[in-house]
Amino acid sequence: MASSLRGEVRNLYKNLLYLGREYPKGEDYFRSRLKVAFLKNKDVKDPEKIKQLIAQGEFVIKELEALYFLRKYRALKRRYYSDDNP
Repeated sequence: MASSLRGEVRNLYKNLLYLGREYPKGEDYFRSRLKVAFLKNKDVKDPEKIKQLIAQGEFVIKELEALYFLRKYRALKRRYYSDDNP
């Protein structure tokens, strides 16, 4: 069970690193904040607490994806509509 949680945490970290490449403040900013967040919780041993933290990380993934989709939508909207016409 511990190894499966370890794998989930590793996959979560990799997914967040991948998503951080497009972060508005830059990849380096995102990577440093991500590392601090994961190191803060490195001593957690309780499987239930680890599952809660993984769920929180998956929520962050969904929020980042929503942020990126919104940014792309706004960029497309600006290309096709001028600011004069709503």
